[in-house]
Amino acid sequence: MTLERKIVQVYRSTKQDEMYIYVAKEDGLSVVPEALMERFGRGTPAMVLLLDENKKLARTDALSVLTAIRDKGFYLQLPPAKDESLLDLYMTPTQAAY
Repeated sequence: MTLERKIVQVYRSTKQDEMYIYVAKEDGLSVVPEALMERFGRGTPAMVLLLDENKKLARTDALSVLTAIRDKGFYLQLPPAKDESLLDLYMTPTQAAY
């Protein structure tokens, strides 16, 4: 399946770190359901991309983004899962030994 190239606007959440919504630039956030926008916040423009299925993205693949925009009008990128083992480093009590 080949999807066409699309100009995509990426918005950063004002309520949760590392949450982004990708939408077609011409649609903007008007296509995002109101319930999701309540959780997402106002949305701050982060970047504009010319996206095709071969574009490299940091945390997702362009084909998934383009398919979601075509089918739902938007793509929601959630923050990465926290690595619990790293949290243990900060919760372990330390004692000075002399």
